[in-house]
Amino acid sequence: MGYRVILGGRRRHLVQLLLPLLLLLFLVAAVLAEGRDYYDLLGVSREATTREIRQAFKKLALTMHPDKNPGDPSAHEKFLQVNRAYEVLKDEDLRKKYDKYGEKGLDEQQGGRYESWNFYRYDFGEKVLTDLCVCCVSEAAVNSGEIWFVNFYFPRCSHCHELAPTWREFAKEMDGVIRIGAVNCGDNNHLCRRKGINSYPSLFIYRAGQRPEKFNGERTKDNLVRFSMQFITTTITQLWQGNVFNEIEQAFSSGLGWLITFCSNTGDCLEPRTRQKLAGMLDGLVKVGWMDCITEEKLCESFQVTGGATALFPPGSALDKDGSVLWLNTLDSKEIYNQAMNHLPGLELLTSDSFQRKLAHHRWLVSFTFGDRSSNAASNEYKKLQAFLRDDHIQVGRVDCISDAELCQSLYIHKPCVAVFKGLGIHDFEIHHGKDVLYNIVGFARDSVRAHVTTLRPDNFPSDRKEPWLVDFFAPWCPPCRALLPELRKASIQLAGRMKFGTLDCTIHHNLCSTYNIQAYPTTVIFNGSSVHEYEGQHSADGILEFIQVVRNYIYVVCVAGRAEGQIWAVDFYAPWCGPCQALMPEWRRMARLLSGQILVGSVDCQRFQSFCQSQSVRAYPEIRLYPGNARQSYNGWHRDSHSLRAWALSYLPRASVDLTPETFRSLVLSGRDHWVLDFYAPWCGPCQHFAPEFEVLARILKGEVWAGKVDCQAHYQTCQSAGITAYPSVRFYPYLGTRRVRMFKNTNTYMKQQHFNRKQFRMCTKNFQFVQKQKSFS
Repeated sequence: MGYRVILGGRRRHLVQLLLPLLLLLFLVAAVLAEGRDYYDLLGVSREATTREIRQAFKKLALTMHPDKNPGDPSAHEKFLQVNRAYEVLKDEDLRKKYDKYGEKGLDEQQGGRYESWNFYRYDFGEKVLTDLCVCCVSEAAVNSGEIWFVNFYFPRCSHCHELAPTWREFAKEMDGVIRIGAVNCGDNNHLCRRKGINSYPSLFIYRAGQRPEKFNGERTKDNLVRFSMQFITTTITQLWQGNVFNEIEQAFSSGLGWLITFCSNTGDCLEPRTRQKLAGMLDGLVKVGWMDCITEEKLCESFQVTGGATALFPPGSALDKDGSVLWLNTLDSKEIYNQAMNHLPGLELLTSDSFQRKLAHHRWLVSFTFGDRSSNAASNEYKKLQAFLRDDHIQVGRVDCISDAELCQSLYIHKPCVAVFKGLGIHDFEIHHGKDVLYNIVGFARDSVRAHVTTLRPDNFPSDRKEPWLVDFFAPWCPPCRALLPELRKASIQLAGRMKFGTLDCTIHHNLCSTYNIQAYPTTVIFNGSSVHEYEGQHSADGILEFIQVVRNYIYVVCVAGRAEGQIWAVDFYAPWCGPCQALMPEWRRMARLLSGQILVGSVDCQRFQSFCQSQSVRAYPEIRLYPGNARQSYNGWHRDSHSLRAWALSYLPRASVDLTPETFRSLVLSGRDHWVLDFYAPWCGPCQHFAPEFEVLARILKGEVWAGKVDCQAHYQTCQSAGITAYPSVRFYPYLGTRRVRMFKNTNTYMKQQHFNRKQFRMCTKNFQFVQKQKSFS
C-alpha cells in the first residue's frame, strides 16, 4: 500500500517499462556465466543472417577441426562447442529460444551432442564420406559396378552418434577399397522409406545387379571391415611353376597387369587382407597373386627375387629387362595403390589424325584435357573407366586440347570435360555435366550410349525443322538443368526414331539462345514443323513423354464446325493471362493422352482467335466443352483433374456394351458360341460407377473380337448369385472353347484401388484364351 503511494503514477509506469529490460540483462549475464556466448563462438553479431552464420561456421570448421590440431588435447571439445553453437543459431526456432532463455532453454530441444550431418561431414572428412543424394543411391552409385557401403542415419538418433567415430575409422581403413556413403534420413526421408529403412542406423552393402545386404553385427571397426571384405570377390591367385606363365600371358592378352607378392623367410610379403584390399582397389586393371618362394625357389629366382618382395608388372612388361616392372617398398595398401596407378599406362591418346577414324564406328568415352589443368589424381581415377565400361563395349580415350586446339574448338570444347561419342561420327556426342566423380561418369556413359540425346552447336542445330525435335536450352551451372538431363535421356529412349533430342549450352552459344529469346534455364522447346511448343511441366521423363504425345496429337482448334462426321471433340477455350486456365493446362494435356484414339482433344487461345470464341459464345475462361455430333455440352463439374474430365467425356460416347437379362445371359453367354466379357455391378455401388466408363473403353477396344455385357446384380440377384459373384464390380471373361464354356474371372476391387483399369492387361488375357481355342481346334 505504502509502496504504491511512494511510486506515484509516472514512476510506476517507468518501473513497468524497465523490469523486462532488467530481466533480459539478468538472463544474458547468466548465459555468459555458464559459458561463451554462441554468437561470440562463431564470431558473428546477434543480427547476423543465417547465411552469415553458415559461412562463419564453415570457416571455423576448416581451422578448428581436431584433425587440423593434432597437438591440442582440447581441440575436439572446442569443435563440439562451435558445432553446437552453429546447430542452434542456424535453426530459427532454436535461435529464438536461445536469445530468450539462453543455453538452459535448449536442454529439452537438443537430442544429443551432434545434431546434423555436419558432424558426419566435417569429422569424417569429405574425401572418405560422401553425402549421397537420391539419384546417387538409386542409380549412379549402385549401377556403377563399385561396391557401396551406405549408412542410413537420423540426426537425432543417439546410436547414430555413437557409431560416428567408429564409422570414421572404418571409412579411413576402407578408403579406395569400397565406396563409403551416408544418407541423412531427416533430409531424404522419401528415399529412406523407398529403401525400406525403418530403424537407425541401418547399414547396407549395395552391389550392381544384386540385392542389398544389411549389416546386423556388433558395430565395431573390425566387424565392419570383415563384413565388407567378404563382398570383394576378386580372386587372389597362387602362382607356381605349373600356372605362372599361362596366367600372366592370359592377363596381358586381356590388357591386365599383375601385382605379385613374393613370400619368403626374409623380406616383406603382403598379408592376405592387404592382398584382398588391393584386388578390390585394382579390379579390372591388375590381377593380384602371390608366390611361395620357399617351395618355388627357382621360379622366384627367375623373377630376380631372393627374398620377400612385391612387384607390379604392367601389361606387356618383361622380367624387368626393359625397366617397366615397378618394385614396391611399402606394405601399405593405399601407398601401393597410388604407386601402381601412377605406373600403369594412361588412357589412349587420340589425335586429330586418328580421332575421326576411330570414333566413326565405335562408342567412345573421351576425356578432354588441357595440359596441367587436369589433375593427376583425376587422370589416375579415369584409368578405371575402361575396366568399368568394358562389358558395355565402350572404349575410353583422351584428347589433349593444348596439342589439338583446332579439334577441340571445332567441337566447342573450351574446358576439361568428358563426352560420349555414340559410334555415328564425331558430330553425334553428348557432354557430361554432372559431378566429376567416377561413379557419375560411368552411369552417364552407360545411359548416354543407350539414349538419343545430342549436344547441339550452330552447325547441327535443327533450324530447318524437317523432323520433330526437342531442344533443351540450358546452362551447366544451373542445378535444375543438370537434374533434367538424365530425364531427357530416359524420354529419348522411349521415343527413339519418332523424335530427336538435343541440348544447347547457352553459356557457349549465347547468340543462338538469344535468337530463340531464351531468358531462363532450363527452357525446353519442341519444334514440330512450323509450330513451336515450350514445355511447362515437371522435369521428369514421364512429364516430358506426356507433353510430347499431347503436342503431337494436340490440335489448336480453329473451326469445330468443320469437323468430320462422327468425330467427337473436347475443347478447352482459354486465355493466356487466365490463372485457372494455366492450372488446367497440364491436366488437360494428361486427359488428351488418356483419350488418345477415342476422342479428339484441342484448345483455343481466345486472345489469339477472339472472333472465333465470340462466335462460339465463350464468355468466361476456361470454358470446357464437348462436341458430340451436332450438339455441344459444357463441363460444369467441380473437379478439373484429368481423370474426372476423361470420365465426363467418355460418358458421351455411344455404348459398346449390352445389358443382359437372366434369359440373355443363359442363351448368349452360357450357351452361345462367342467370347464374352461381363461386368457384374450394382447401381448403388460407387466403385461400379467409377469403373463403368473404363469398361466401355474395354468394350470398344475388344469390339469385333469379344462381346461385352453388363449384368445389374440388384435387378438380377439370382443370376449373379448363381455366377458366384460376391463383390462389385466383378469382371469375368467367358471364352468359348469348342464344345464347352470355360470361365475365367477377375475381381476388379483390387483394380479400383488404382485410378485407372489396366485395359492392356485384360486384353492380353482375352488374347491368350483365343490362342488356346485355336490350339485346341487343331488337336
